Amino acid sequence: MNLQAQTFFEKDSVFNVKRTAWTSGVIGAGWLGSVVSLKNIWYKENWTNKFHTFDDSKQWLGMDKVGHFYTGNMITKNISSVYDWSGMNRSQRLIIGSTVGFGYLTTLEILDGYSEEWGFSWADLGANALGVAWYVWQDLVWEEQRFKLKFSAHLTPYASYRPEVLGSSFPERLLKDYNGQTYWLSFTPSQFLNSSSFFPNWLSFSFGYSVDKKLHGDLNVYNHIDSKLGIETFNAERQFLFSLDIDFEQFSPEKNGYQPFSK
Repeated sequence: MNLQAQTFFEKDSVFNVKRTAWTSGVIGAGWLGSVVSLKNIWYKENWTNKFHTFDDSKQWLGMDKVGHFYTGNMITKNISSVYDWSGMNRSQRLIIGSTVGFGYLTTLEILDGYSEEWGFSWADLGANALGVAWYVWQDLVWEEQRFKLKFSAHLTPYASYRPEVLGSSFPERLLKDYNGQTYWLSFTPSQFLNSSSFFPNWLSFSFGYSVDKKLHGDLNVYNHIDSKLGIETFNAERQFLFSLDIDFEQFSPEKNGYQPFSK
């Protein structure tokens, strides 16, 4: 049973027609199903039959654009990995991964274009494309991702001031409240050093970007009026972070001298 599981999850060394067919079918069904669901649920209350554009390039101090960049990168990475498992060569999986990544997010932008509340955003489309390209160029140059994108999130008290925008439930707050989101660019120096280097192959440096006290998309100064507390003023600010990190893709206990069953 264990052998069968390992065989299934191990990527194929040659093109596997059956795996490719199943993979493509699941991706296609997920694409279509998510679009139909979003159309009938997420966009149901503000759907219009008139396509329009919307310039949101200066909103949220760029946090939403970083989010689009990250999402484009992650979708391309995951789709490419699945087709790598199916035995496709590097150029084939990169073409399919980037096409699916950019195509799917473009579909969502088109849905936004028919939404009364939002609109088709060229800035979002550009951020999506850059996220896809970020994955592709690294794979073409190094055949691996040396500058990795990461995401972390936590709940903040700001959602209670504008729950209709920043979210009211736990999932909504994680998705909509940019104050609780941080996007990281992480790199592992050992990937740029020769094999004789003593620098730990698992140690990474991560640089993060976030915002704080950002309650309105367009306004960097937001006044909240409370009948008891009076006026609370929130001055939005950018946050640039640095942290030591672990590259779990490079980390190997055995390579780092840890032998749990040695005598």
